[in-house]
Amino acid sequence: MTAELERQAAEAAARFRADHHLGVQPLGDLVAIVEQTTGIDVAVLEAGPDEHGLTMRDRARGTVFIGVARTPHPMRQRSTLAHELGHVQFGDWEEGGPGGGAGRAPAEARADSFARHLLVPAEGLKEFLDDQQPISESTLSAVVQRFLVSPALAAIALRQAGYIDADRAVTWRGIFTPQLAVRHGWQDQYRALQADSDRRRAPQRLLARAIRGYAEGVLSAQAVATLRGVPLPEVEAELRDAGVVPAATTASWADPADLPDVDVDLAALDEALDGSDDSRGTDDAAQGPR
Repeated sequence: MTAELERQAAEAAARFRADHHLGVQPLGDLVAIVEQTTGIDVAVLEAGPDEHGLTMRDRARGTVFIGVARTPHPMRQRSTLAHELGHVQFGDWEEGGPGGGAGRAPAEARADSFARHLLVPAEGLKEFLDDQQPISESTLSAVVQRFLVSPALAAIALRQAGYIDADRAVTWRGIFTPQLAVRHGWQDQYRALQADSDRRRAPQRLLARAIRGYAEGVLSAQAVATLRGVPLPEVEAELRDAGVVPAATTASWADPADLPDVDVDLAALDEALDGSDDSRGTDDAAQGPR
């Protein structure tokens, strides 16, 4: 990736944080942050092993939807969501964006860089580590645990911030998050993160509208359960415990005496039917016996 695309990505990530008052601290629930700050609907969906995320835009209405795959790899899921947000920030669905050429499209590399700068801002990394020396694997583990990113992404951030050299960055990019979690004692936290990332999650605004529909008696609890991908009894219990019950509806019947008189003139219909009978008789007579 060119230095220019890297610069664009870093500036866009810093601007996103500044525009939404996110400071330079680690981002917690990234799905909720994206939905609340941008109004974009985000869903965690069932997907194939090679499918990680997608962004769709309705050109007519200008609405955007981001989907990320359900996965037991929470750091990858966060990077994927940040990557897709990068595409949104740059409007990569528009014609004329960076692309083409051999290998990976520049727009994809720029979205990767945006994700890295968004999740591990240089200022936040420096505040966290200050002048810490020496930089060891335990430092890498602390960065991964704090910013909830992969060791590979953390290694690149540490290299760009000048904490480690290129050779160390290459070595650390081959380490996996579960290994760090076990070695440095935060495997219980990692398992909790896995449980959260490895389940379906409906867009919050869509789910809220569905629950309102249930409360108004126009949508079934099964519809809410299907949207969430959880068993019906579980949804019914949750709604009941939250005090959400369908509104009682009563059928309103009209008194026949209140109905208006309707004057129907059937003369034209009778005339048409009579004419049809005469025509049929003529045709039958012309055809003769069968």
